[in-house]
Amino acid sequence: MSIKKQFVKTKPVCKVTFSVQAKQAASASVIGDFNDWNLAEGVLSKLKNGTFKATFDLNKDASYEFKYVIDGQFVNEPDADSFKWNDFAGAENSVLSI
Repeated sequence: MSIKKQFVKTKPVCKVTFSVQAKQAASASVIGDFNDWNLAEGVLSKLKNGTFKATFDLNKDASYEFKYVIDGQFVNEPDADSFKWNDFAGAENSVLSI
């Protein structure tokens, strides 16, 4: 799993690419503050090598809690900028700082 950040000089956004290695999975999404935890808004495309990937434009100077959903299972990003306990979920969420 990995996150790549590409800052856009002409706009107040950062292009964030989420990648998840899940060869056996049928589906993967990224959900979080930036898409109202909506599975349909965070669908990742499966590549031939088994990696799921998508790029989203996120506002700069912000921090977002998120998780991956791989075949219905919630998974944190081990390379996240930090982690934050979420009482609603009863678990930690990954945190992305831009």
